[in-house]
Amino acid sequence: MTRTVKRISGKLLIATLLCAATPVRAQDEAPAPLSSAAVEAQRQLRQTFTNLSFDDFGPAPVRGPIYQAVAGGRIIYFAPESQHLLFAAIYDKNGVNLTALAQDASARKRLGAIDPADALVIGPPGAPRVIEFTDPDCPYCQALERFWVSKSAEDKPVQRLIYFVSGIHPQAAAKAEHILCSPDPEAEFKAIYAGAAPATLKTCPAGAAKVARDAETVRKMGISGTPTLFIDGKLVSGFRQAELEAFLAAQARRPEAVP
Repeated sequence: MTRTVKRISGKLLIATLLCAATPVRAQDEAPAPLSSAAVEAQRQLRQTFTNLSFDDFGPAPVRGPIYQAVAGGRIIYFAPESQHLLFAAIYDKNGVNLTALAQDASARKRLGAIDPADALVIGPPGAPRVIEFTDPDCPYCQALERFWVSKSAEDKPVQRLIYFVSGIHPQAAAKAEHILCSPDPEAEFKAIYAGAAPATLKTCPAGAAKVARDAETVRKMGISGTPTLFIDGKLVSGFRQAELEAFLAAQARRPEAVP
């Protein structure tokens, strides 16, 4: 697992932590008066994040400096003084998602662990390239496959570099090996993801070795869920159709894509 530790400004955490982490109290209990420091922090919050509406404000349980780390491809935050682990998105005063930027930077750094020559390639040469970590028994991976099929039918194909994640579902490794050992792996991939259930799964040394190499790549990349995609160097966790549609639209607008 990759770890990166970096001090995060308390100002950038103000919208996520101070509002969201207000202690719970009974509905009929009057709120405690704010300290002078809290009143000033509330004033700064209203002044800095002018588009933010909130109804309550108070102290958060988090104390001391806050650090960020990358765990399984996800940015997390840790406050050692109060022993809090935070799963949050940090925005600056301009509305920029700093957590997303940090996650993308981490993803680009980890792309060096991927060997494109070792991928199962699905899709035509010259099409926009997508790196895809997938699992034959993952329902969202199957939905993603249907999406790619529909986009191909719309003359918007992509070339997918496929790596199998075999540590989540018990039959994933065997099905991945079956696909890789088939005479036409791309056709068998599509059949399995469409719901085909062969009575006997094919095995072969080359397929087993590829599944093992993919498992090592998954470990190095810190992939913990499927599908996980990299598009234009950006990590996309899960089947996020809107982001994929935007990617395809951007590809279509590029000068080289115009006939």
